Amino acid sequence: MKSIGIDLGTANSRIFVKGKGVILREPSAVAVSETTEEVLAVGLDASRMAGKTPDDVSVRRPIKSGVIAQFDAAVAMVDVFLQKAGTSLSGRPRVMVCVPYSINDVERRAVEEVILEAGAKSVALIESSLVAAIGAGLRVTHPRGSMIVDIGGGTTEIAVMSLGAIVVARSVRIAGDTLDDAICDYIRRKYNVMISDTTAEYVKRSIGSIEAKIAGSNAAPKEMEIRGRNVITGLPVALKVTGEDMAEAMAEPIAGIVDAIRATLENTPPELAADLLEDGIVLSGGGALLGGLTALISKVTHLKVTIAKNPMDCSVLGLGRLLEYTGDVDRIIRFRTK
Repeated sequence: MKSIGIDLGTANSRIFVKGKGVILREPSAVAVSETTEEVLAVGLDASRMAGKTPDDVSVRRPIKSGVIAQFDAAVAMVDVFLQKAGTSLSGRPRVMVCVPYSINDVERRAVEEVILEAGAKSVALIESSLVAAIGAGLRVTHPRGSMIVDIGGGTTEIAVMSLGAIVVARSVRIAGDTLDDAICDYIRRKYNVMISDTTAEYVKRSIGSIEAKIAGSNAAPKEMEIRGRNVITGLPVALKVTGEDMAEAMAEPIAGIVDAIRATLENTPPELAADLLEDGIVLSGGGALLGGLTALISKVTHLKVTIAKNPMDCSVLGLGRLLEYTGDVDRIIRFRTK
């Protein structure tokens, strides 16, 4: 029986097929006609249309904070992604999907229904932090504490694990999208310029840093030109923003993530906390690549902080390792059938 792992992310989705590896990475976006509800584009094609569509076309993101926000759009997106990946749920495969730790029963049922509606024979939901830790290579099955901080697009998942299970965890809806919104708000307040979410994400990836000086005291200040619309004149405008701008813009949401990490550590059993003194914290997800973040977390927690190899693919790679597990996976994971 074919087995598939799907990382339905707020910003991006990824698909792993047993025996083939990761076969798709695309933005979680769907372009829809407002008059007919016809799906016009999905994934990268839809993402390229964001902010450039006429009034009768909208670009929707069916996944918000790791859960289903728009059911029909999500079903259409999953179906097209599987077609692009050269596979299909018509063969009635088993599907594993990673979800936030804080997801409730209604939200869990919505994710299951999306996958089953697309044609899967059965579906299993697994906490994102657990599969991210597996994908990062942490020894989660050992009687030893391991800690992962997975910073995605919609949520940041923080967990301490031992013996193959989550011992203490926290899920906060502060992540990549929150940082993009903070950058947009900051540019508008300081420069009276409105920029798109796409521009905010681009500048974050290019020069985003918690503290620009972390790169080195002799390093030249990072800056780049961005374009937007002046909110006073209404005219297009170009301006230069700096790494210092980014650090100031993202200060508040980053503080929220750090506070959540500290709160998780405060609730960690002493024996597992002792293990973390040696092994430290591993960061995964796209947010792990933010400049200066490892140094900041290490300074606050007094622990070693490292970035996982291939941080953006940790969750889908973790799903892949579970799919390729040679033992009886049904004893570990419970699948729901339609």
